[in-house]
Amino acid sequence: MKFRASAASALLATAGIANALQLDIQDDNSIKAAAKTIAEGMLDYYLNQDPQYFIPGLLNQNIYYWWEAGAMFGSLIDYWYYTGDDSYNDIVTKAMLFQVGNDDNYMPQNQTASLGNDDQAFWGMAAMSAAEQKYPNPPNTEPQWLALAQAVFNSQALRWDLDTCGGGLRWQIFTFNQGYNYKNSISNGAFFNLAARIGFYTKNDTYFEWADRAWDWTTAIGLIDNAYKVFDGTDVAINCTRQNHIQWTYNTGVYLLGAAVMWNVTEGDDARQAEWETRIRGLLTASDAFFKNDVMFEAACEPRGNCNTDQQSFKAYLSRWMAASTKFAPFVYDLVSTKLATSAQAAAQQCNGGTDGVTCGTKWTQPTWDGTYGVGQQMNALEVIQGMLIKKTTGPVSNNTGGISRGDPSAGTGGDTPPGTPTGRITTGDKAGAGILTALVLIGLLGGAWWMVA
Repeated sequence: MKFRASAASALLATAGIANALQLDIQDDNSIKAAAKTIAEGMLDYYLNQDPQYFIPGLLNQNIYYWWEAGAMFGSLIDYWYYTGDDSYNDIVTKAMLFQVGNDDNYMPQNQTASLGNDDQAFWGMAAMSAAEQKYPNPPNTEPQWLALAQAVFNSQALRWDLDTCGGGLRWQIFTFNQGYNYKNSISNGAFFNLAARIGFYTKNDTYFEWADRAWDWTTAIGLIDNAYKVFDGTDVAINCTRQNHIQWTYNTGVYLLGAAVMWNVTEGDDARQAEWETRIRGLLTASDAFFKNDVMFEAACEPRGNCNTDQQSFKAYLSRWMAASTKFAPFVYDLVSTKLATSAQAAAQQCNGGTDGVTCGTKWTQPTWDGTYGVGQQMNALEVIQGMLIKKTTGPVSNNTGGISRGDPSAGTGGDTPPGTPTGRITTGDKAGAGILTALVLIGLLGGAWWMVA
């Protein structure tokens, strides 16, 4: 297996060495070869962990939160979908099934200390992609992809909180988690996204009703404004009367795909479909804030070089969901294809670092490797580059168009069973990420956040 940049080797590595990543976006084989190289580099961070501490489905927990592993396996399900290469399927399937938790709804007890609705949703969305893309089913004795996505959705629907702010999901699931009072766009957007997609697959109108409810609440509370800017979140302590105006790529992306699905399923109702088209076009116009000369960048942190580990992966999801949206709402293709193609070429130029010459960095707006590396950087490049094959792929399936995944409409409806005492002491480190962000959120809401995107 190739050796990727480590903390020590990165200091000695020279960017732009002879075997830098090659990409011709007009050549399918070139796209597939580049995607494979990047995917191998991303998996190295997973497979090369100390065997003594290796747990299927988990990245190094000193660096990465649990949710990012779910996002990574989602990108590898996408990799199979785009390229047809099943080299990693056994690894992905084992990981996806190992982390389902005791109730088969992606709530493993060892993640209770920091489990958010958004964390759970990233695993659920990965399972939903597997169902939509006809990724090989698990053994009959294991939970199935559609049922897992339904379990995540159903468990979150039970958490819809009418007692504060008129609805919405809180960021964190359990009251003892810092961040419990925060209602954020990614949690509610992922719920909206899942509702629309499960509805498309099952043709059950109840999911569409939930999708409408989630969208309407998000706009009513001001997390999506009249210009379709998607803000990060708000707090129940102030009755959600003000928003943290920071904008992240993935927040726009998660609502975009859900809106594209809703456009698709409202065909025949001209007024409703036109309404969803307006929303899609509005989100895409607002997403211009994340592109510089058609190259995607994380506007809230990338220019200052202060993106944290989570934020280093956010561009992957905007790329993923922009491409996926074109299958549900074909008019989207002409609106995003130039930006995605330009970004893919720029991302490939950032994949020329490390000791192997193909390690990916963060800043696609720079012509050569910027010295950063990690799962997020690899995933960003993988999603935007493999997305160049979107025109060559089949569309998402449903129960009546060849879907092969079995569902369970009652999955996850048993409700949460928060432990009286968490499974193991919640350490300061466990709470640090949530606590710091919560503090910054309150500062931003009460005093004005300097990081907002104009």
